Amino acid sequence: MATKEQVMETLKTVYDPEVGVNIVDLGLIYDVDVDEAGLVRVEMTLTTPGCPLHETLNVAIDRALKALPGVNLVQVELVWNPPWTPDLITPAGREALGHR
Repeated sequence: MATKEQVMETLKTVYDPEVGVNIVDLGLIYDVDVDEAGLVRVEMTLTTPGCPLHETLNVAIDRALKALPGVNLVQVELVWNPPWTPDLITPAGREALGHR
């Protein structure tokens, strides 16, 4: 069974194609849950409600997480509360964007 930590590390391989920063360091992942049956639930947001990348990111998340041992199903829930702000970007994400 995959752990929450493994899921978060794997999600760091999924990049926002417009920004070039992974979705974890960009602050888009709000929560992750892994159950014993191999279901991984990802609660995430996007930088803006009209962002056209939702489906692209869903496919990339599904593909990345299903490569983990024990992951059978991936559910991505898109949420808007709390709204995303640049304050959610991690220090690693800020560095990747050229900000320190």
